[in-house]
Amino acid sequence: MPESLTLAWYQFRLERRMFWRNPSAAFFNFLLPLLFLALFGAIFSGNQKDLNVIVPGIAGMSIMSTTFSALAMNLTFLREQGVLKRIRGTPLPEGSYLLGVFGNAVANACIQLTIVVLAGKLFFNIDWPKDWIELMVYLGAGVTCLAALGVAWSHVIPNFDAAPAYVNIVFLPVIFISGVFYDVGNAPQFLRDIAQALPLTHVIDGLSGALVSGRSLQDNWSGLVVIAIWAAVGIFFAIRGFRWDARRTD
Repeated sequence: MPESLTLAWYQFRLERRMFWRNPSAAFFNFLLPLLFLALFGAIFSGNQKDLNVIVPGIAGMSIMSTTFSALAMNLTFLREQGVLKRIRGTPLPEGSYLLGVFGNAVANACIQLTIVVLAGKLFFNIDWPKDWIELMVYLGAGVTCLAALGVAWSHVIPNFDAAPAYVNIVFLPVIFISGVFYDVGNAPQFLRDIAQALPLTHVIDGLSGALVSGRSLQDNWSGLVVIAIWAAVGIFFAIRGFRWDARRTD
């Protein structure tokens, strides 16, 4: 076990170096959510009520972008290019490799959330988190759930050319329905019902409680249940459908 963890650490460091050497990945994982934050922050400047919605909403979107979207895209690329197959043939334990990849997604989510919290404090009159424990709990729950769903969704994607369409057909509706850019409580009833069934809605609610409203974990326990259910479903299908080999060869 110690040797496997050491190898996972080396793989994690390699993933970090490869990530920063890919400018497009850095843009979509970090700059794009921040551009949304700057844009909507400018639109709602002077309206603190809307800013209190936008900051945790963008934080939740950032977590989904760095986990669900990134893993679904990257694993599809690595699988279809034969990289996963070659890695499986090396002495590196499969668990160490996957742990390093997951750790990279967690690191990106933590960095992104830190940037959003700092931006909220410096530019949008959002105080420091009122409950750091709740913030960490929802960060961990959101990362685990959305990362598992991203891995599971990568099994559905037939090839890398189709990956952007397959990812965005989930990512874009979810961020709009879940209330990233508006208070979901003001949406029509049927949209509110759909939103309550989605994990991102409850991740955003938890982050909002930690950053803005000060609601405790006890107030949001039902949201954690929804996130846990989605996480269990994602982990099940992520493990059951995982493939090291490409679906097809030309």
